[in-house]
Amino acid sequence: MTSTPAAHNSSPSVIASATKLVAKVGSSLVTNDGQGIDREAVAHWASQIAALRSQGKQVVLVSSGAIAEGMARLGWAKRPTLMHELQAAAAVGQMGLAQAYEVAFAKHNLRTAQILLTHEDLANRQRYLNARSTLFALLRLGVVPIVNENDTVATEEIAVGDNDTLGALVTNLIEADALIILTDQRGLYDSDPRKNPDAQFVSHGLAGDASLEAMAGSTGGGLGKGGMLTKILAAKRAARSGAHTVIASGREPEVLVRLAQGECIGSELKAELPVLSARKQWMADHLRLRGKLVLDTGAIKALVLEGKSLLPVGVRAVEGEFETGDVVACVDSTGRECARGLVNYSSADTRRIMGQPSTQIADILGAMPESELMHRDNLIILD
Repeated sequence: MTSTPAAHNSSPSVIASATKLVAKVGSSLVTNDGQGIDREAVAHWASQIAALRSQGKQVVLVSSGAIAEGMARLGWAKRPTLMHELQAAAAVGQMGLAQAYEVAFAKHNLRTAQILLTHEDLANRQRYLNARSTLFALLRLGVVPIVNENDTVATEEIAVGDNDTLGALVTNLIEADALIILTDQRGLYDSDPRKNPDAQFVSHGLAGDASLEAMAGSTGGGLGKGGMLTKILAAKRAARSGAHTVIASGREPEVLVRLAQGECIGSELKAELPVLSARKQWMADHLRLRGKLVLDTGAIKALVLEGKSLLPVGVRAVEGEFETGDVVACVDSTGRECARGLVNYSSADTRRIMGQPSTQIADILGAMPESELMHRDNLIILD
């Protein structure tokens, strides 16, 4: 991690060589202080993305703003707290958000498409692949996809939760080269600049660096939904598919264009984590797992250090309810997740065979479809 008080430096931006980008803009950058869509701001983003498109770059835009627009259209001065009212505001607001982008991009002879996603869409393998195929098709056709969480149906169980995370999920989904997270802040600091006048700006770092997470977790303020910690975690997630991340201020003039020209703006978090296959990225991207398997030390060693499959004999406890083929976490006795993967047996059957050698599976269950609880090809090791 390199800290510097300079906003920009001479080294080229990681965005310069990227050909496929995901750009995320927060609500403050597309709304009038939460009072509906800022058409001038939307036109500003459309102009910049059009410029990137003219350079041969493919861009997917992840945009907030639907609920704020819905509130304005419904004449609500205060954000509702009831789920069905938030969903109603999102439903109304999506019409205005899509319309604003369609009009803005049409001035540059570009078509747009609205893509609404929930975590359930991305957790289901078939729906994940369908979303991936649709996005690839749109990019081939020269259309600019506008992605947002489907707040009209999202509940706590299926919600992604914030658009920083959604941006990272989409980055992995299309295997983009870079994720640009635009916010109303300059980037990362080693402490809260609002409280510490000596806070140092972080211009460069490594995605997945634990010290960055610790730093963001200790700065205080703004660390809830969409806060700086979520951005650092989004960068870590995006790095699993090899994508670099830039966290920068959307108030910088022509920030997307300047980044594409090689100018360093904001905080760059380079991807140096091992790149996962598309299938393993999908498993890693599950935000809410169906259950957990508590492993003994021997099983953890076999998985993490020896690259072996998980056998029933190494399982000490089963938490949650899941079916064959669900993604389940593997944790140690303290609850720390060390791996996750596709389980070959339901939770009910796993409870019956846990702690037993594989040779006993058929006797216990009456059949043995698989000798492993998780095959090594269907699991990933986590940090």
